[in-house]
Amino acid sequence: MTSHPNPLTQLSLDDLRARTSVKWRRYEPDVLPLWVAEMDVPLAEPVKRALFEMVERGDTGYTLGGDYVDAFTGFAASRWGWDVPTESVVPVADVITGYTDAFLTLLDPGDHVVVLSPVYGPFYSYLRQAGLRVREAPLTEDWRPDLVALDAALASASEKGRKAGVLLCHPHNPTGSLFTAEELRGIADVAAAHGAAVVSDEIHAPLVYADREFVPYTTVDPMGLALHSASKTWSLPGLKGALLITGAEAGDFLERYRGGTHAGATQAGAIAQAAAYREGAEFHEALLLGLDENRRLMAELVAEHLPGVTFRMPEATYFAWLGFGDLLGTDPSEPILERARVALNPGPWFGTGGDGHARLNLATSPEIITEAVTRIGRLVRDGAE
Repeated sequence: MTSHPNPLTQLSLDDLRARTSVKWRRYEPDVLPLWVAEMDVPLAEPVKRALFEMVERGDTGYTLGGDYVDAFTGFAASRWGWDVPTESVVPVADVITGYTDAFLTLLDPGDHVVVLSPVYGPFYSYLRQAGLRVREAPLTEDWRPDLVALDAALASASEKGRKAGVLLCHPHNPTGSLFTAEELRGIADVAAAHGAAVVSDEIHAPLVYADREFVPYTTVDPMGLALHSASKTWSLPGLKGALLITGAEAGDFLERYRGGTHAGATQAGAIAQAAAYREGAEFHEALLLGLDENRRLMAELVAEHLPGVTFRMPEATYFAWLGFGDLLGTDPSEPILERARVALNPGPWFGTGGDGHARLNLATSPEIITEAVTRIGRLVRDGAE
């Protein structure tokens, strides 16, 4: 048990409303913003100290990235028993840029990338903007990988000898599912049967609850690639940086990737994330305990205030994926914002499987969660009368 205070209870609503980030400035002050993936926490002390020291030195040039890589490989070894060779890791601008550039290296314009929907909205938008096409393999009704759907999607995507890829979200956003080693092996086998490259977005990997175990994708599929970042776990999304990890049998990918021109991590991002990985364990453990309390609170609040709404406690991440069915229409977030004054992410933004759903961010105080669900509950009851 950590002695670190729960980071989710350290800031008041007034403290949070003083912030200038998009979470707190997009909507009017009477709206409770539980949408974008920002956490309502103070910075971990080691991160704060590292950034102060960076400013004191005037150390705001371009990053070399070696310390960032070393800090991550040390964290991966201690947290997951994952031995990551430093030569297989490349700092990149952020996770989105990392997976987009990876597929641009692996595929040709017009090729398909298969996603397991419903899934994080930029999986669609960034790949399409890069000239790739997106095909869906919907998850099962209980939000697990559907290997039959994946096989069918890849068969179509790879017709006439076209290249194809699979972009995983592991742990899965928005459902909170954590894929098992067996499920990952199944995905790898199906992808291999179609000659498809697999890239795994693992940005939420440190946010796995104590009753589950994270399995890095490249430990199951040595031909795969993965993206990691400390940004979600230590609340650093504004300090850009991520790491692209190649599997042991990824062939000449790194040589081909390095032959192109790619944006790297920022100096502030690399310094902050290195401090988080190396010295942020107490904050991390306290956060996981606080999030565990919040997901259990959410289950109680849904049972009490949201009859007819489905919620399965996440195995990972800090998201609550709420199924409203036909109670509030295709996009429940619209009436919830307009009438309950709570901002959630719209389910349809996550693709097939998202209709009738909304995503709620649990990385805030229990008081804010309680108030938000109480407001939504009044709306649901009013709609049923």
